[in-house]
Amino acid sequence: MTLEVRGLTIRIGDRTVVDDVSFTVPDGGRFGLIGGSGSGKSLTVLAILGLLPDGADATGSVLLDGVELLGAPERRLARVRGSRIGTVFQDPQTALNPLRTIGRQLAEPLRLRGRLTRTATRAEAVRLAGLVRLPDPGRVVDAYPHQLSGGQRQRVAIGIALALSPGLLLADEPTTALDVTTQAEVLGLFDRLVADAGASLVFVTHDLAVLAGITREVLVLSEGRAVERGPVAQVLAAPQHPVTAALVAAARATSFGAGEGS
Repeated sequence: MTLEVRGLTIRIGDRTVVDDVSFTVPDGGRFGLIGGSGSGKSLTVLAILGLLPDGADATGSVLLDGVELLGAPERRLARVRGSRIGTVFQDPQTALNPLRTIGRQLAEPLRLRGRLTRTATRAEAVRLAGLVRLPDPGRVVDAYPHQLSGGQRQRVAIGIALALSPGLLLADEPTTALDVTTQAEVLGLFDRLVADAGASLVFVTHDLAVLAGITREVLVLSEGRAVERGPVAQVLAAPQHPVTAALVAAARATSFGAGEGS
């Protein structure tokens, strides 16, 4: 599935928070958006989904396989979310309903798209739990979010995002809240599942070291503007903008620190 973002500009009141951002993710491609807090990367994801906060106004174009999403009616966008675009956000603790079992939440996208028997719903939930490598899927589907670890909850969120086999996966800082070991496990899971599904991927983070392991191209944002783009390896080796250089230095420091502790 091909995503084309053209001249995306987002204003909140009299403030421009994303300014003329453009990028293309080809079918099956992997693209990274990186920047610090306030750079506009998460707002870009929300604009793609049609989920900008009240008071935000977006102009430009967001094309999914040539179909315009920006400004589309909510009814059309609701059909796109989940079925064509799967999304994983940063904090699964807030993304999951604490009052519903893991199985019900894994199967919810499937239930909403078709009439499933209780037996079929449970079977699909167990299948998805196994797909994202949750331990003892037959047991974990009866658990509640608070009974799982942070890494396991994020695996549930990934399973929900993949339930309808979307052609595009948006991942907005999905490993930030995890410890280093769990982060590596979840990134490996992402890598395998995206490859197996043949899906396109937009991965958002503030950590260039994370992007290096999962995407091929990167766009660096600073204060809502694109300041550098190119292959991740090239940007790591020879950053051209001071913001990118600072991200590279932080990534190297993180990698060095991890190496010392191993």
